[in-house]
Amino acid sequence: MKAGKKLADRIPRPKKKVTWPQARAFSVHLLTASGSFLAFLSLVAASEESWTLMFLWLGLALLVDGIDGPIARKLDVKEVLPTWSGELLDNIIDYVTYVIIPAFALYQRGFMGEGLSFLSAAIIVVSSAIYYADTGMKTKENFFKGFPVVWNMVVFTLFVIEPGQWVSFAVVVIAGILTFVPINFLHPVRVVRLRPLNLGVTLLWCAFGALALAQSAMAQFYNQIGVLGEHVSVVTKIGISVTGIYLFAIGGIMQLFPTLGLKKT
Repeated sequence: MKAGKKLADRIPRPKKKVTWPQARAFSVHLLTASGSFLAFLSLVAASEESWTLMFLWLGLALLVDGIDGPIARKLDVKEVLPTWSGELLDNIIDYVTYVIIPAFALYQRGFMGEGLSFLSAAIIVVSSAIYYADTGMKTKENFFKGFPVVWNMVVFTLFVIEPGQWVSFAVVVIAGILTFVPINFLHPVRVVRLRPLNLGVTLLWCAFGALALAQSAMAQFYNQIGVLGEHVSVVTKIGISVTGIYLFAIGGIMQLFPTLGLKKT
């Protein structure tokens, strides 16, 4: 008993109780970390070639990634928990959900042929790893400098549109090159100029994406019960293409026209 007490005395005890702001701030880190479980579910779906389900989990991970930052800033998480890096946690999960899983899906699907699919995956993971090491990836206006490796959106679009192996490969190569070119790419939430329009187009792209997943899921359902199902509609494909091209190009356009979207005083 005496030895046990001495051992207990040597166990460090917290000097202070956990405060409500600290618990609330840590819950934001847990929200961010939930993206890793969504990534796991997405990877399982990809390994089973359940593409609709895979992109559904990736879409939920994208939603978590979109809301955790504003919540963290609202609750001053960085100041309340200075020894916990939400930015590092976010980057780790983003590399999995934005890069690794889309690259794996592109290779696993193989619609560019085995050789080009393998090469495309290699381009994606290597260029993205280098990009994440760049501490100057953001401009003063919160644009991304270079293509911000949102391969989940690019690969999703390729899966929906299916433009052919060489066009798909060209898209991967061009995006990979643009990763290292100082062209601005939009952050739809944090860039102030044209924010209402940019957010609106982003939400529209998400709506078309959700519609594509719903149409694909319904087609699979009808096929399973013996009724001819329809694939993603032409309207949905056009919507995803147009809104996607806008989000891809608007940052560079705003870079060329620095006063575009500025409020007149």
